[in-house]
This record gives sequence, structure tokens and C-alpha cells, in this order.
Amino acid sequence: MSNVEISLKEIMASVEGALGTALVDYTSGMALGTLGGSKDLDLSVAAAGNTDVIRAKTRTMEHLGLKGEIEDVLITLGSQYHILRPLKSRSGNGLFLYLVLDRAKSNLAMARHQLKRIEAQLDV
Repeated sequence: MSNVEISLKEIMASVEGALGTALVDYTSGMALGTLGGSKDLDLSVAAAGNTDVIRAKTRTMEHLGLKGEIEDVLITLGSQYHILRPLKSRSGNGLFLYLVLDRAKSNLAMARHQLKRIEAQLDV
């Protein structure tokens, strides 16, 4: 079992309210691994679309001359949270973790904490 697969399984098991997760290459828009999702939540389509969010924020930061890195991006919907977390490691350059949560069943602070912890263990 790959480190990616192990990490995605750990996210789904340890984050309450997790509906689906993916590791995404925001250069190509391709999901390198997905877990969860449903017929109403196609993680490959969502991952590809969210690469545009990461790219747009990165460009905006460059245009504004902002220093620092994106820690995560949160999108709040009526019934869901979507968290996009770019990887910080050299081997993870150009990749982000994507997590979809059931808003009624999840704790956003704990989910962000768990993503950060799992990201630190992820070796791609």
C-alpha cells in the first residue's frame, strides 16, 4: 500500500464527518489518489476544478507581492466544508490535499489539525 493511500485512509478514519479526500497535482489538475466521494461528489472532477482555486490564489499573492505560503483554503457551502491544503515538503511541491466534510458532523478546527498532522507524515 502506498504512502498516499495510507494517508488518505487515515484522513477518512480520523476526521469526523469526512465525505471524501484526494491528493491532487495542481499543475495538471489530476487527482493522484482519491478515497470516498459519492455519485453527487465526484472527487476527480472536484479536484480538477479546485486546482483553479489554488492557482488563482497563488497568482493573486504574486501580483500583490505577498510573502508566505498558503496554509489552506476553506470553501464553506450550506452543508459542506471543502479544505484545500497545499503540501509544504519539497517532494510535495505542486500538490495539495483536498478534504470534503459534512458540515453538520464535523469539527473544522480538528479537521484542519488532522490534515496538518497527516501532511507532515506524507511522503510523495
